[in-house]
Amino acid sequence: MASVHESLYFNPMMTNGVVHANVFGIKDWVTPYKIAVLVLLNEMGRTGEGAISLMERRRLNLLLLPLLQGPDITLSKLYKLIEDSCPQLANSVQIRIKLMAEGELKDMEQFFDDLSDSFSGTEPEVHKTSVVGLFLRHMILAYSKLSFSQVFKLYTALQRYFQNGEKKTVEDADMELTSREEGERKMEKEELDVSVREEEVSCSGPLSQKQAEFFLSQQAALLKNDETKALTPAALQKELNNLLKFNPDFAEAHYLSYLNNLRVQDVFSSTHSLLHYFDRLILTGAESKSNGEEGYGRSLRYAALNLAALHCRFGHYQQAELALQEAIRIAQESNDHVCLQHCLSWLYVLGQKRADSYILLEHSVKKAVHFGLPYLASLGIQSLVQQRAFAGKTANKLMDALKDSDLLHWKHSLSELIDISIAQKTAIWRLYGRSTMALQQAQMLLSMNSLDSVNAGVQQNNTESFAVALCHLAELHAEQGCFAAASEVLKHLKERFPPNTQHAQLWMLCDQKIQFDRAMNDGKYHLADSLVTGITALNGIEGVYRKAVVLQAQNQMSEAHKLLQKLLTYCQKLKNTEMVISVLLSVAELYWRSSSPTIAMPVLLHALALSKEYRLQYLASETVLNLAFAQLILGIPEQALSFLHMAIEPILADGAILDKGRAMFLVAKCQVASASSYDPPKKAEALEAAIENLNEAKNYFAKVDCRERIRDVVYFQARLYHALGKTQERNRCAMLFRQLHQELPSHGVPLINHL
Repeated sequence: MASVHESLYFNPMMTNGVVHANVFGIKDWVTPYKIAVLVLLNEMGRTGEGAISLMERRRLNLLLLPLLQGPDITLSKLYKLIEDSCPQLANSVQIRIKLMAEGELKDMEQFFDDLSDSFSGTEPEVHKTSVVGLFLRHMILAYSKLSFSQVFKLYTALQRYFQNGEKKTVEDADMELTSREEGERKMEKEELDVSVREEEVSCSGPLSQKQAEFFLSQQAALLKNDETKALTPAALQKELNNLLKFNPDFAEAHYLSYLNNLRVQDVFSSTHSLLHYFDRLILTGAESKSNGEEGYGRSLRYAALNLAALHCRFGHYQQAELALQEAIRIAQESNDHVCLQHCLSWLYVLGQKRADSYILLEHSVKKAVHFGLPYLASLGIQSLVQQRAFAGKTANKLMDALKDSDLLHWKHSLSELIDISIAQKTAIWRLYGRSTMALQQAQMLLSMNSLDSVNAGVQQNNTESFAVALCHLAELHAEQGCFAAASEVLKHLKERFPPNTQHAQLWMLCDQKIQFDRAMNDGKYHLADSLVTGITALNGIEGVYRKAVVLQAQNQMSEAHKLLQKLLTYCQKLKNTEMVISVLLSVAELYWRSSSPTIAMPVLLHALALSKEYRLQYLASETVLNLAFAQLILGIPEQALSFLHMAIEPILADGAILDKGRAMFLVAKCQVASASSYDPPKKAEALEAAIENLNEAKNYFAKVDCRERIRDVVYFQARLYHALGKTQERNRCAMLFRQLHQELPSHGVPLINHL
């Protein structure tokens, strides 16, 4: 289930999507790239309305804002962007820049003199207060302040910029020609995007204030919403180091460095950057100016709070608690209720394993509502629902609570929390064994569009909740035997969340579990055993459990029993009820496979009591299946058959294909065992019904490629056909059994002792 407190990190750069910093001495300066943009603007103004179509003008207008705000890019890249929007204008711009670069210094002087004409007349081409007008005025002012030597250096830089652009254009043309001849034109889209982005940033010197602000806010938004479109960790850190080299006191650059180091799980560097951020925030006086005398203390308490969050993320709970106590102390001295509410939420996160943690959480929700903090209030409700789901509360009460939180989300446009809420519903329905409802919720999340207009046209679909929903979708398809569909979902996950991203562990674990289940179904226990290591690295409890399952399948009963007993003790201590029940079912299977069904009965009854108490319907149905099988072994098939009617409906409605096959196979076994005391006509009728159920079970097993169970089914069918005197059908089943028996290993386990 998704962690709902990941969003509690204090992120100053995401305030309205703008970085608040004014630490650069110079706001803007003229560069060769900006001269090229000025030429573009001048040509757009000179070109009549009829010369450029409406669609081309619209594309150019959309292109202007990133060109004005973004970092300097190469001339060849600029030509390509203009050409994609309006080929005719791209040619005019190229000619103008060429004439200026290959001419004399007075040509550049004349160009800047002519720029002022854009504002003249009763109907000027550009309004002074528009985005383009402000850019033109800044450039004209910055150029007029340059000395003669600086103007000469600028012109020399323009010539060099033009020559490099021309050289790059020729190289690109040669490369395209060569690639056509060799037929090697396929290149990964992501690699192309990354190379362009890195080239855009790294082709220039120090960024101006506006460029730095735009760069930081854009990268912060990408890290939050779509990490794959952000710069790689190494490239981003290189650019941040370049920014800090020219201005070491740029606080927000330190904070982005902190977020970047979190991506690669570098605890030392992330702590270093976080502390530098708050140090620089205090030194520059930015907080004091905006918050009066409270600014200094505010920085200190939020520094301690963020440090606690950082330690909690890396599992350093003792250090996190100490930092949180410091934050609470400073916040109480300053009477800062907002900071105290954040601290209260993190207190719950640190102490959520305690029995009384829900009291703390309820208090946190009430206080957050009282102080008008809908984000924190909603996160508290989400955590409360998650906790009560594990405690076995009814689904209708949990959904009512989530409905209340959804009202908060829609009222305050908290789209990120809407996604988390739907992912929570998906996880809750799966926990309770309602796969159809879980599938519906997952698809609802995937079909939703983000409410946030994120920079660079990014849709908010690369968050943790999106990854969780896709993983559920993959597992649900795999359970129904749709392995091709599950593989497509996993392929999409791998593209959207590459291995180096922070949410990649979700799909890695999902992929390993699906591969493990397929290997076990196919009887390839050596392959399943090799996958256990990867599962254990991602989830220790799940890895140990699956190791025990492999040992049990390989008939290493004593080793499997020892492992399961240790795991049972550990899970009971952690109150992981779902895993406790799964372990109890595996222990019971060990007992009856060791010909001790009477010892298995108390274990199964304990598992059933836990399933009913925590309302885990699917595990309860699976436990009833095992109880019915134990009763069959003990020689009371009639009671086992009546007991099966309690579990068969939920399994056929929401169960996995494998469990549906097991249920129908068990029904057939009980029918055959009950028919031993019937009259011959009634017995023949019961055996015919059992054969039909066996056919259905065989179809289910075939969907998940479970050949071992198909072998058991055809063996049983051959025996029944022999009893009914149907020789041809018996021989067909016997031949199929022999073929499967030769292909598959036999461990000497009696068929009747295998559910």
